[in-house]
Amino acid sequence: QVQLVESGGGLVQAGGSLRLSCVVSGRTSSVYLMGWFRQAPGKEREFVAAISRTGANTDYADSVKGRFTISRDNAKNTVYLQMNSLKPEDTAVYYCAADRTYSWVAAARTEATEYDYWGQGTQVTVSS
Repeated sequence: QVQLVESGGGLVQAGGSLRLSCVVSGRTSSVYLMGWFRQAPGKEREFVAAISRTGANTDYADSVKGRFTISRDNAKNTVYLQMNSLKPEDTAVYYCAADRTYSWVAAARTEATEYDYWGQGTQVTVSS
């Protein structure tokens, strides 16, 4: 039906940068509200960032604000997460998610339960 595939994870040194990509594919042509979440061992899944269908609106967790940037290219059915000034605390599996809710205001976009489709995750490890 709808598939989300993340890529771009890896091992980087503290202070470095990494860009994650999420490609949406399947039998639907719908454009979704998109979000990024992350989960470290022993911790709950945590909201990172979200972006509206047009890309005009974005939302970030306080822990990543000023360091991470979410963007999208609807012509490529792809959403990105540019991560700069990475810290060891950013180490986690990062997940891409899609939300069918139309309204940016109405959507509980910081809650994992809001989203309808999820990718398999990509590992990000920040050393030191």
